[in-house]
Amino acid sequence: MNAPLPAAAFDAPAALDHVSRAWDGDIVHRLAEYIAIPAKSLAFDADWAAHGFIDAAVRQAADWVLAQKVPGLTLEVVRLPGRTPVLFFEIPATRAGGTQTALLYGHLDKQPEFNGWRSDLGPWTPKYEDGKLYGRGGADDGYAVYAAIAAVQALKRQNAPHPRIVGLIETSEESGSIDLPPYIDALRPRLGDVGLVVCLDSGAGNYDQLWLTTSLRGMASGTLKVEVLTEGVHSGDASGLVPSSFRIMRQVLDRLEDSRTGRLLPQPFHCEIPAERIAQARDTAAILGDEVWRRFPWAHHDCGGSATFALPTTTDPVEALLSRTWRPTLSVTGAEGLPALQDAGNVLRPYTAFKLSLRLPPLVDATRAVQELKTLLEDNAPYQARVTFHAEGGATGWNAPAIAPWFGQALHAASRAHFGAPCGYIGQGGTIPLMNMLSAGFPRAQMMVCGVLGPKSNAHGPNEFLHVPYARKLTAAVAQVLAAMP
Repeated sequence: MNAPLPAAAFDAPAALDHVSRAWDGDIVHRLAEYIAIPAKSLAFDADWAAHGFIDAAVRQAADWVLAQKVPGLTLEVVRLPGRTPVLFFEIPATRAGGTQTALLYGHLDKQPEFNGWRSDLGPWTPKYEDGKLYGRGGADDGYAVYAAIAAVQALKRQNAPHPRIVGLIETSEESGSIDLPPYIDALRPRLGDVGLVVCLDSGAGNYDQLWLTTSLRGMASGTLKVEVLTEGVHSGDASGLVPSSFRIMRQVLDRLEDSRTGRLLPQPFHCEIPAERIAQARDTAAILGDEVWRRFPWAHHDCGGSATFALPTTTDPVEALLSRTWRPTLSVTGAEGLPALQDAGNVLRPYTAFKLSLRLPPLVDATRAVQELKTLLEDNAPYQARVTFHAEGGATGWNAPAIAPWFGQALHAASRAHFGAPCGYIGQGGTIPLMNMLSAGFPRAQMMVCGVLGPKSNAHGPNEFLHVPYARKLTAAVAQVLAAMP
C-alpha cells in the first residue's frame, strides 16, 4: 500500500478529472433515476410510508454508495419508529494524529410538483440538456450524497490523507427537518468530535466560483383563516352589509406588513445586521452587480408600445442582498376559500384562508416569533369575525461562526484551483434547520455550507435544474477542503 500523500501534495487537477468522470459516467444517470421518484416530503405526503417513494430514494442511494466500494466505508439505513429514515455512513481517518470528524450532510426528500413547467419538462421526468439536469430534487438535494462519495473517492484515488468522515442524509428537510432531532440524539455517540460540517444544501451567487453560505434566514409558517358566514350567500343580497372575509384578511395582514413597501412592521421580527455581514454583502454586490435581482423570471408586459418588466423592491445590489437574507419578509404561498375563476359565481364567500410563510432574520428566535405572530393576527378581530392562525411550526435561522485561518485558506485555494476565482461569501434567504442543531451541538466546528442552487436553478419551483459543470467543480472543491482539514 502506498504511503499517504502530504496535504501539500493534493493534486487538484487529478481530483477534478476523477470527479468529472464519476459525474459524467454514472452520477448524472443515477440522479435522473432519482428525479423520477416522487419522494415528496412528509409535509406534502401524509402517506409517505405507504407510498414507499422516500424508502425507494433511500434504497437507491444506499445501493449506489455501497457499490462504490469506498475503502473502510460502513453504511446503515437508520429507522426510528414513526420517523422518516436517514442514511448514515462512516469512513475511518487516514491522517495520523487527527481526532476530529468531518460531517457531510444532504437530504433526499423533495418539494411538491408545482405548476408552470416548460412543455417538454416535468417534475418527475428528468431531462439532461446543455449541462443542466432538469427535474424535481436533483439540485435540492438529491445530488448531495453522490457528490459527497465522489469527493471521498477522489481523495482515495490519490491516497490523500483525510480525517474521519461521517455522512448524514435525511429525508424530512423539506418539512423543516422535523424528524431529524431524534436521529441527532440517537447518533450523537457515533458522530464523534465534529470539526467540519459540509452541508451541500445551499446556493451559489454565480457558477464562476465557490460560494460559502454565511447565514440562513429562519421561518414561521401557518394558516390564517377569516370566517364571517357559515355558508356562501348571494352577493347582490348581502354585500355592503356582510363584510367581506377578504377585506378583513387585508386589514389583519396590514397589522403585520406595510403593503406599499413590504416592510414587516413589528420590531421583534427584525434584528441588527452584523457589521461583518454588511461588509460581505458589499463585496458580493461588487461581484454580482445587478444579477442579484435580474436573475429572477420577471413578468414582461407591453407599456405604451415598448416592452417592460416588473421591478424588484430595490435595484441596489447591496440592499437587495440584505433584503433577501437579513430582513423579515411575508409571502402568501397558498389560498383556500376562493373558487377557480371559471367556477366563481356572484357569491359572497363564507371564509378566506391564506398559507403564510414569514422569513425571519438569522438572529430572531422562531418559537417566540410564531407566538407573537399568532397573538398579533388573532387579537381584536374586525367585525368580531372569527380569525384564527394555525401555526405549522418555525425554524430559527443561522449565522455562521468565525472562519478559522485554515478553513479560509482552504476555501480560497479550492476555489482558485477549480474555478480560477476566490471564494465568495453570501447569505441565503432559505432555511436549513439542521445548521442550528449542529452549531449548538458542535460549537467549535467550521461550517462549509454550500450548494449548486445558482441563478435560475429554481428549487421548489418549475423547471428546477442541476448545473452539472458547477456540481463537478464543487465536488472537487469539497475533496480539497477535506484534504486540508487539520
